[in-house]
Amino acid sequence: MNFVLYYIFPFVLVLGILIFFHELGHFLVAKYFGVKVLKFSLGFGPKLTGKKIGETEYLVSLIPLGGYIKMLGENIDEEDDPLPPEEDSRSFNKQHVLKRMGIVFAGPFFNMLLALLIFSGVYIACGTQVMIPEIEQVRQDSPASRAGLKKGDIIFSIEGNPITTWTETRKALEHRAGEPVEIAVKRDDRSMILTVVPEASVVKNIFGEEVTSSLIGIVASGKFKTIVMGPAEATKEGFKKTWQTIKLTCLTIVKLFQRVVSIKALGGPIMISQMTGQLAQENLTYLFPFMAIISINLGILNLLPIPILDGGLIVFLFIELIIGKPLSLKMRDAAQKTGLFLLILLMAVVIYNDIMRIIG
Repeated sequence: MNFVLYYIFPFVLVLGILIFFHELGHFLVAKYFGVKVLKFSLGFGPKLTGKKIGETEYLVSLIPLGGYIKMLGENIDEEDDPLPPEEDSRSFNKQHVLKRMGIVFAGPFFNMLLALLIFSGVYIACGTQVMIPEIEQVRQDSPASRAGLKKGDIIFSIEGNPITTWTETRKALEHRAGEPVEIAVKRDDRSMILTVVPEASVVKNIFGEEVTSSLIGIVASGKFKTIVMGPAEATKEGFKKTWQTIKLTCLTIVKLFQRVVSIKALGGPIMISQMTGQLAQENLTYLFPFMAIISINLGILNLLPIPILDGGLIVFLFIELIIGKPLSLKMRDAAQKTGLFLLILLMAVVIYNDIMRIIG
């Protein structure tokens, strides 16, 4: 019972919300452009339940690992009979190529939008926790030690710029190797300004690559404080967090192709289920930022230029825009089969990785 409550139910709930928003993007933009939507399905495969409202049938299907909308004339090459004039104008394939690109792009875009809404909502409800710029340790014979910095000092300014978090401290010292830097600290009840000359050091980034950084030889205390945010500030921070996550996700994909990040690091449905279960047991509110990150990953995955994904269809439409006509059915069919093979191969790899993690 606990397995269903903490693992299956949160996984299906999170995935259902992500799929719903993705398909909602396609649906709303299609309706905006006047395209007739025949079906809106959460899940795919055999129909479990459904109801027709207006011209659209809304479905819940058996396999919850995806979803789809079916638009009139989406596969016009497969139609036996021509559409009547009043219906033909509402066909997907009769829309201008830029409109079709907009309909396809809307799904991944709505995944990004969902992440923005979640991040902003979390910041409004809970604020954000930041590590304070307090020094826990000063390494011997380091620039900080020679400058006179001590354990317990709280940095409040670097080169006259206010400092409120440890992250700001690190950023302010970046690329300053060999340059004198004025650091203002609070020590007990006193304030003082000390001059530090950072040293260039080789460190590893989050991908394990060796990079050059400017260090002064201090360690953070690890103490946090909560910053309360109003709606405007929370939304601004939500935009910032969404953009940071998008950039990191794209960079990770690049590092995968460069073989800096191992393909063994990829995870699939089993890993997501494990993580949702662990977070649900700790605190249900932890699921929200996790859902935002997965939503961004889902959106970017769908934008990859692989036939059968949204990104692949956007490539087809872009080619059509350039050459003035659609690719031949034969070429599209071959590309779709290749894309399907690549997608199945990717799923096999991530499921294998998930199973090996469980065994390990």
